[in-house]
Amino acid sequence: MPKNLEASIDIAAPPEQVWNVVSNLKRMPEFSPQTLRMQPIGKIRTGTWTINFNTDGKAYWPTTARVVRFEPNKAIAFKVNENRTIWSFTLEPTATGTRLVQRRDCPNGTTWFSRTSIEKAMGGEARFEELLVTGMNETLGRIKAVVEK
Repeated sequence: MPKNLEASIDIAAPPEQVWNVVSNLKRMPEFSPQTLRMQPIGKIRTGTWTINFNTDGKAYWPTTARVVRFEPNKAIAFKVNENRTIWSFTLEPTATGTRLVQRRDCPNGTTWFSRTSIEKAMGGEARFEELLVTGMNETLGRIKAVVEK
């Protein structure tokens, strides 16, 4: 059964500045080592669809997602339709700026197809989740570097 995953980082900038970067989903390929393309269909808000292209370095796959939470300067989340996972960024004000938290939640597990693909093509759930957490930390580090520049 897939686990919920989380990573966080402190950024020396106000939430509004972090939000301007995180909420622009088209920029996700700049930050995420797994995202090659994320194309929103229309203005980003709750209900917006995205078309995505992903990689783990060896395998490539398309996905679609729908924004399920959009709270300016606080949180954005999208649900990947193919596997039912929910990816989110939450911004928490701190004394020195913003704590940015990235999560992958699997409230209802994932699909049979997703689990089978991960097992057969990506070395199993444990390896895949390790790569995801590594990628989440890389993503947050890249966002921090851009925001603090």
